[in-house]
Amino acid sequence: MSAVDTLRRFVFERYPFRGQVVHLGPAWQAMMEHHDYPPQVRDTLGEAVAAAALLSSTLKFEGLLSLQLRGEGPMHLMSVECTDGLAMRAVARFREVPDTRDLRVLSGNGTLTVTVESDNLANRYQGIVPLAGASMADCLREYFESSEQLPTRLWLRAGADGVSGLLLQRLPMQVKPSTLPESGAGVIPADEVEDAWHRVQLVADTVTEKELGELEDRDLLRRLFAEDDVRMFEGTPVYFRCRCSRERVENMLRSLGQAEVDSVLEEFGQVEVRCEFCSRAYRLDAVDCAALFGASRSAPPGVH
Repeated sequence: MSAVDTLRRFVFERYPFRGQVVHLGPAWQAMMEHHDYPPQVRDTLGEAVAAAALLSSTLKFEGLLSLQLRGEGPMHLMSVECTDGLAMRAVARFREVPDTRDLRVLSGNGTLTVTVESDNLANRYQGIVPLAGASMADCLREYFESSEQLPTRLWLRAGADGVSGLLLQRLPMQVKPSTLPESGAGVIPADEVEDAWHRVQLVADTVTEKELGELEDRDLLRRLFAEDDVRMFEGTPVYFRCRCSRERVENMLRSLGQAEVDSVLEEFGQVEVRCEFCSRAYRLDAVDCAALFGASRSAPPGVH
C-alpha cells in the first residue's frame, strides 16, 4: 500500500519528462467528514482533488491553485483549492443526480476554470475550457491541449477510502533533428523524444484503478516504466486545511453592507455564517455586528 497523504515527484533520466504520484487517505476523509455526497459526486470531486494536488506541485509560485466546475446539470458547482504547500480543501453542490459518472451529464453545459494566483495577488492566471470530456482527466487533457501549455496527462482514481493520481509532463528541451548524422553529447534526437513521449503515455493508459490506489509508488513506476531510467524523490505531505476565519467572515459581512446585516439581526437575533468547505459556524451577535461598521450603539434598531 502506498504512503497516504503524500505526493512524490519523479523524472526520466534520459528524456525531458517529469511526473508525480499522489495518494490521499485521512486527508481526503477529513475533507468529506461533514459532507454527504452521492458516490458519483464524491468520486468526481476526489478526482479533482488529486488533480489539483498534482498540478499545484508543478508550479513555481507561492499562492493558490483552484479548479472550479460550473454547469447547469445536477452537479452544478465544484471547487477545489490547493496552496503551494499542498494544503487543500474542496466542496461540491448538487441536486438529484443520475446514476452516472459521466462528467458531461453531471455538469450539464459546464465549464472548467483553472486559476493560479500569488499570495500577494500581484500575479493571476485563469484558463477556462468547456467540459467536453467524460472524466476530469479528459477535461484537463483538453485544457492543456487548448491552452498551449506544457503537454500534460493525468490518470485519476477516487473512492470513499481515498484518492490517487499520476501525472506525466513533457518539458521543453533543445533537441537535435535525427536527420543530422550525429547527435552531440547529451542531445537526444527529436524523433526519439517524440516516440518516447507517445510510448510512456500509452503505457500509462494501461494503469488500473486498483494499481493506482494500491501499488507502492516505486512498484507502480517499475510496472509502467520498466524500460526507462526513472528517479524518484522523497515525498511531500498533502493535508486538509480550511482557510476560513472569523476575519474573512467579517470582511464578507462588511461587503454586504450594514442594512443587509441589520435585517438578518432583526429576523434571527444573530448572524450565522457556516463555511461550505469545513462546516465551521461563525456566529455574530448585535454587538459584534455593530462593531463591524464602527457603530457605537450596542444593537441596531429593533434588536434587543
